[in-house]
Amino acid sequence: MENFVMNRRASLFSLVAIAASGLVPSVGLAAGDALPTVKAYRNPGCGCCEKWAGRMKQAGFDIVMEDDNDLAGRKEKLGVPAELSGCHTALIADYVIEGHVPPKDILRLLAEKPDALGLAVPGMPVGSPGMEAAGDADVYNVIQFDRKGSQRVFARYT
Repeated sequence: MENFVMNRRASLFSLVAIAASGLVPSVGLAAGDALPTVKAYRNPGCGCCEKWAGRMKQAGFDIVMEDDNDLAGRKEKLGVPAELSGCHTALIADYVIEGHVPPKDILRLLAEKPDALGLAVPGMPVGSPGMEAAGDADVYNVIQFDRKGSQRVFARYT
């Protein structure tokens, strides 16, 4: 039984690592059951948040979206720096996901497990998941942040 658990764990880690590398669009729905559920909060009625949630579902995540009339207060309590504020806030495993973070970066975060509070895509950049539009996309960064105020670029989209 121990070999089965280790082999299963190793297989799931490999799937997540491959998906995070960008070689495949997602780990697929079959592996999605092994991913933690995403609990997301948005300003009531926000449509782009639903589009982001759809991209997360396509990547194999189960996601629960809830309206929050005090989203700014929630962000503050969770430790999201004001300059990294995005459209919605999500919790997954031990991480905070702020804004339109691409699912492949969340998969990478879960695979690598850095000592971080979470990832953020500040604002609402055109071309980020849920903000797709015809024409040119914005250049944007996915920022990894921690409770001490440290920030670094986790991924860059051009």
